Formats: sequence, C-alpha cells, structure tokens
Amino acid sequence: MTSLADLADVGRDARRGGYSRHGFDRVELELREWFTAEATARGLDVRADRNGNLWAWWGRPGPGAVVTGSHLDSVPGGGAFDGPLGVVSALQAVDLLRSRGFRPARPLAVAVFVEEEGGRFGVACLGTRLMTGAITPERAAALVDADGVGFGDAARAAGFDPSAMGRDDAALTSIGAFVELHVEQGRGLTAPVGVASSILAHGRWRFTFTGEGNHAGATLVEDRRDPVLPASATVLAARAAARGGARATVGRIVPNPGGTNVIASSVDLWLDARASDDATTRAVVAEVVEAAERAAADEGCEVRVTEESYGDTVHFDAGLRDELSAVLGGVPALPTGAGHDAGVLAGHVPTAMLFVRNPTGVSHAPEEFAEDADCAAGVVALAAALEHLAG
Repeated sequence: MTSLADLADVGRDARRGGYSRHGFDRVELELREWFTAEATARGLDVRADRNGNLWAWWGRPGPGAVVTGSHLDSVPGGGAFDGPLGVVSALQAVDLLRSRGFRPARPLAVAVFVEEEGGRFGVACLGTRLMTGAITPERAAALVDADGVGFGDAARAAGFDPSAMGRDDAALTSIGAFVELHVEQGRGLTAPVGVASSILAHGRWRFTFTGEGNHAGATLVEDRRDPVLPASATVLAARAAARGGARATVGRIVPNPGGTNVIASSVDLWLDARASDDATTRAVVAEVVEAAERAAADEGCEVRVTEESYGDTVHFDAGLRDELSAVLGGVPALPTGAGHDAGVLAGHVPTAMLFVRNPTGVSHAPEEFAEDADCAAGVVALAAALEHLAG
C-alpha cells in the first residue's frame, strides 16, 4: 500500500494524534493535488464538478458509468484509513485491471467527495448532499467553521463558485453504479472483505444552553444560572437514552467564553444519535431534548435545539449487494452504524459498499487500523467488482 504511505505525513495532528484533514483547508487541498497527480499519471481525465467533487475518468464520461472512490478528509484527530483507503484502493484497482489488459466497456471513474466527515463545517457528506439536493447551496454557503470562515468563502478560495453549487442531475444520471470501499469501523467483520447491507438512521443536533456569565469566585452558587450544569445533564441523558442497540454520543462541548475562573454565559454541545430506524432515532433524540429542557429550567437557563443534519435508514441495493457478494465468492454482508457518501447516493443510484476488516474495531481515532494483507484483498475485491460491472 505504498500510495497510502505517501499520505502518512500529510495532515498529522500533533495535539490530538492521528490526522486532521478538512474540506477545502490547506491539508485537504494538498491531498486533492496528490490525487490529481496520481490519476493524471495513470492517464485518467480529472475533472472537478461544480460542488467541489473530483472525478478521474477512465474513458469518456457518459451514461451508465461505473464509479468508485471515497473521500480524503477526516474527523479531527482521525485515523489513516477512513476515506483515503477507498481512494488509494480505487487507483490501485485501476492499476490491477490494466495489468490484466482489461478495457472497460462502460465509462469508469474514481471520485473524491468533499467534506464527507463534516469535521470543518458541521454537516457530513457535503459534496454528495449538494449533488443530490439533500442540502441547498444557500444553507451550505452559510455554514461556518470554528474560525468563522464560511463554507462559501472556503469554496470560493479553492476555485469554486458557491452560487453555482447545488443538485447536479447530469452527474447523477451518468452514474450506472457506485461502489465505495471503506475500512470497516467496528468489530462486525471477521473476514478480510465484506459488503454492506444497510446504514443506521443517524443525525446531528446542536444544543445551545444560555445562562448568565459571572465571576467564579464572587458569585454564590444559589445566585448562578450556569449553563454547564444542564449541558452536563444532557451528556448523561444521552448515555441513558442509548438503549437496545441505539447510539447517542456527545463528542463536542464548547463553553463560552471558556475561562477557568468564569461561569460560562452559554454552552454549545452536539448530539450524534443513531438507531436502526427513523422512529427509534427520533425517540432517542426526543428523550434527550426533554431531559435537556428540564435541566435547563432547573438551573434558570434556556436551551435551543437545532437539527443540523439527518439521514434515514439506508438499505443498499439488494440486487447489487448480492451480485457483488457472489462475484467475490460469497463474502459476508453486514450493517454499519457509520455514515458514508454511498449512503447519500443510495437514494438516487444503485449503490454498494465493500468493507476491509478492522482488527481493532477502532475508528475515528489514531488507533484505526487494517492489515496490509486485508488492504490488498480489498484492492483485489474492488477490481473484481469493477471488472464485473464495467466489463
């Protein structure tokens, strides 16, 4: 996996460990340049669409295309495999097919989608959400990062026109099938390679607690309206609401102004909730919201809840899933709790996912891992899938 090793020093995060690579930031732009150079060296025709996604074409673009690929961005302090493995494996699958003398009968492309993790602007899969119309260009342009930079400004600085972004029917109708390879992000896969059956319903909600900022030493406890207390109660409520296979996580809390000797005036926290179906996911969120409102009232604070993104349960195309499983010798099918660009595209085009085994079961962290032999098996499997679909 020499191509994956080429990226080992790009975007390392000295504070968090792992990698921090986010949509249209300096590191992600460097990775996009790397991809363009690698694809061009293979004779692929690299084009950017108006939503910031990259497409490297083997043959002339046209209807019925077989598309593979993934993303190059990461969560803050993420692992080395989530995203880049799918891109590197796609390029190496092209190499493997060419070494066999294969020529695609249908157009074939390797895609790189922008801001899949939402690590910079808060909404995951922005490139595919824009392309499918799941988010409006106006709402996307208004998203801001932690430094106050808007997505529209970042896109413009990267050479894209935010006003031209939005649903791209031409791109969607050109895709005959999309296959995304990804490292498995749990402990569900015991074979080297598997296929995805479904993705849990999931979303992100922002809770903003407002109280009264004051002096930590001069303000009696009974005189306080401290938003940190209801925020803390919400974290515990999220854990309590995650029952029966549901997931509820608070991974980010931001107090304002954030001083050690200051009672915060407001606190923002983000809830990630996931479950097997829409009704269960919504019930989990409703339980957490009720607990947050109760805790805020007890402390004399207010709370505002905003849904930032949501995706219903995804069931991948069963025919394509079974077809690829058979081509690969009957590899296992498994559900996943992780969101992917493939999940966004699944409602519009026939879509499948291949997973490469993760022996640690750890993802979105520096310890994320896959064995070289399993990564190589993933390349072979992806090449077989592409050969079957595009041959």
